[in-house]
Amino acid sequence: MASVTPTPQQLQRLALSLPSPLLTFFKKYPPQALSSTTASASAPQVKSLASNTSSADPNANTPTQVGTESTPAAASETSATYSLQPENPFLPWKNPVTLRWQPPTYSLRRQADLVKMAQKHNVLSLLPWSPKMPAEIERKRAEHGLRVKGTGVGQKVKGKLWERTLKGRLDERRKAMEAMPEMIRNWKERGHGRGLKKWPK
Repeated sequence: MASVTPTPQQLQRLALSLPSPLLTFFKKYPPQALSSTTASASAPQVKSLASNTSSADPNANTPTQVGTESTPAAASETSATYSLQPENPFLPWKNPVTLRWQPPTYSLRRQADLVKMAQKHNVLSLLPWSPKMPAEIERKRAEHGLRVKGTGVGQKVKGKLWERTLKGRLDERRKAMEAMPEMIRNWKERGHGRGLKKWPK
């Protein structure tokens, strides 16, 4: 079954229904699904122009004037500027120039807010991977438990001493209750405990 490509009107209605934090995020980091569909329908020259211009740029859609050719220095600056942006703003990334690790662009609190809003408006698949995704949270909870030792998969809680020995004491108690009629009979036959070195419990 072929996937249905959303029309511009549907995308516009979807954008109007989204909250402003999600719209701001999608403007800075367009979804991969939408960018791939638009890139496949456009020419390579248009793709390169769209990748070097942002939606906030007022000159993004204006045609280039004659005589304003880009110099190699300007092109290298533009490519260097856009190569320094992280691919996933939800993860730490290594700066290729300084070779230092940079923190995520969005903190974990802001990531959780964006994921909740995207899940509410059914656009969770458009967000990049984040440690705050519901599937990742469920996987970590199944792997590590409730961050309490022994609550994960295949783990056991050590417990207190009386908790660790409870099963053995209950087994002894059960065996004593099963042997209670025999013990009462022996008690009566021996004259209420005569000759017993140990009092029964």
